[in-house]
Amino acid sequence: MNLLYNQAGRLRSGWRFAIFLLALLVLGVIIGGIVAATAAVASPELRQSVRLIIGGKAGFLIQWAMMLIASLGVGWLCARVLEDLPFRSLGASFTNGWWRDFALGSVAGAATLLLAAFIITALGGFRFAFNYSASGTAIITTLTTTFVIFFLGAAAEEALFRGYMLQTFLRSHKVLIAALPSALLFGYVHLDNPNIAAGWTFINTALAGVWLAMAYLKTRNLWFPTGVHLSWNWTMASVLGIPVSGITSIAPQPLFRASETGADWFTGGTYGIEGGAVCTFALIVSTVFIWRTKWLRADEDLLALTSRENANETDGISIKQEMSVD
Repeated sequence: MNLLYNQAGRLRSGWRFAIFLLALLVLGVIIGGIVAATAAVASPELRQSVRLIIGGKAGFLIQWAMMLIASLGVGWLCARVLEDLPFRSLGASFTNGWWRDFALGSVAGAATLLLAAFIITALGGFRFAFNYSASGTAIITTLTTTFVIFFLGAAAEEALFRGYMLQTFLRSHKVLIAALPSALLFGYVHLDNPNIAAGWTFINTALAGVWLAMAYLKTRNLWFPTGVHLSWNWTMASVLGIPVSGITSIAPQPLFRASETGADWFTGGTYGIEGGAVCTFALIVSTVFIWRTKWLRADEDLLALTSRENANETDGISIKQEMSVD
């Protein structure tokens, strides 16, 4: 057994995964160094202005925009250099039906969140009241601005965790094995969020990583899981007024205000629905539904680029032809 190269002559997926993460880390250090050097020569007034910007909603936009660009850029370089694959293999291009997958994903994400919220409310864990304390303009502003913020955040996290990181393992391993590294890492990085719920935060976020990996698997593009991710967060925070992963500052004037009346292990407490047992149930139901549904299908070109090693070199027979042979 060759520890570096697989039978297809490619660097093994574990090494490719490590190179991707290392490249992102190095890029982060470089950007951090540039920012620190710039701050060192900036005036105190400018530094204070930048702190105010970063501390507000613009800070989320800047952070997620940088993550999105870095994840797609480093992912493309790794795909090209390590596997001789084009940018479109990442699933971030405007391929046929991308808008349909994004729309269906948005419906699936909102439906999953509403399922969890309905169960908790029906069993006495939540109460909801219309946000009468805010003006209609304030509510509409929150709904529209947070849609943009949550879209960018979802796109960035999907590009990172369901982009090259997941896809390079899919070309070498069975689905569950391929999904585990990115799902576990997805759960781990959320442990720094405020108000985490011991045990439940990691369990549910890692399970959400599997859920979103299944969403990617069914379409082989990032549009469907991005829609799922976006609408889950937006419906939770901006519509229902529930903390999203422990964060409340993004949606100051939601459509509804939620009051917790049940046990934290059930409702999620100050972390939000993602910190409770009902979230686990809703994610499992949604994962099974996405896995079994016939409404979704993968683009054949993207399926060919993500299904096996040497996806663009098929030994004289195209993968599309292989797929057509029973």
